[in-house]
Amino acid sequence: MKKIRKIKSIVALIAVLLPIWVMSACSSNSTQVEASGTRTESGMGSADKELKSSSYPVTVSHGFGDLVLEKKPVRILSLSPTATEILFAIGAGSQVFAVDDQSNYPLGVPVTNISGWTPNLEAILGMEPDLVVHSYLPEDIEDGLASVGIPSMAQFAAGRLADAYQQIEMLGIATGNQVNADQLVTSMKSNIQALVDRSKGLRGGTFYHELDQTFYSITSSTLVGEIYTLVGLENIADGADPDGTGYPQLSEEYLLAQDPDFIFLADTKCCAQSIDIVKARPGWSTLSAVQQNAIIELDDDIASRWGPRVVELLMVAVEAMEQRAGR
Repeated sequence: MKKIRKIKSIVALIAVLLPIWVMSACSSNSTQVEASGTRTESGMGSADKELKSSSYPVTVSHGFGDLVLEKKPVRILSLSPTATEILFAIGAGSQVFAVDDQSNYPLGVPVTNISGWTPNLEAILGMEPDLVVHSYLPEDIEDGLASVGIPSMAQFAAGRLADAYQQIEMLGIATGNQVNADQLVTSMKSNIQALVDRSKGLRGGTFYHELDQTFYSITSSTLVGEIYTLVGLENIADGADPDGTGYPQLSEEYLLAQDPDFIFLADTKCCAQSIDIVKARPGWSTLSAVQQNAIIELDDDIASRWGPRVVELLMVAVEAMEQRAGR
């Protein structure tokens, strides 16, 4: 079991840290959900769901398999900015007493100096949480929490939208907010579909999504890449990832040769990149995206997290397409 957990931890760490590590250098299958031993039925009414979500123990699926929560958590420590956003979005904010030093949304979250990347076991234990939610923890910390009976819920970086939806649902079950979580997922799906419909009739084109100024990017195999694909945009990085990492580093020569129609900058916060800086890069003035004023400055946080605000990222892409079309 420890060997399996170690392998999963390494894979998760690569998936979570690679885009963040690149940016900071310059600064699934569906699973069953059980409540009180009963699988949630898709046709269940809201009242029944609320009853089940408030009945403990519950069993939820997470990064290491199944997790049993004996009672409703009321002192949640979130060591994942994405999980923090989800918890507050599903109405579990009052149960969250502390978050990691990178959680900055929504405004007013109870930020601490605990790092989600290099956490300290003693510091966590001293806070006496009754549930720790994270995107990655070293195995020794996982074992330390287990040894004193503190449940730890791993939510690794979502690879696809379906994974993000599932994590929202899992947190809903875990915190007794299943109805709110289901409603959030339904709303996200509806808003995404509306944006996809809004993009119909617009000319697609190619794009480059920049993680940092050394030209790390994402492919369509990632969640962010999937977002762009939904509205018919073609990712130039797909042809430059022979190892299938999902986060290739492009050469400047390759990038200039591909001549993308859009450039999306996900390094405005981490690396102080901007439209003006991109326009001033040697040789970039000939790019279609530069000449057509199709350089889009993104919020790094929205572009790197897999919570409810992925809808906002899709909206930015659609608005860029509309602007080019003169709408």
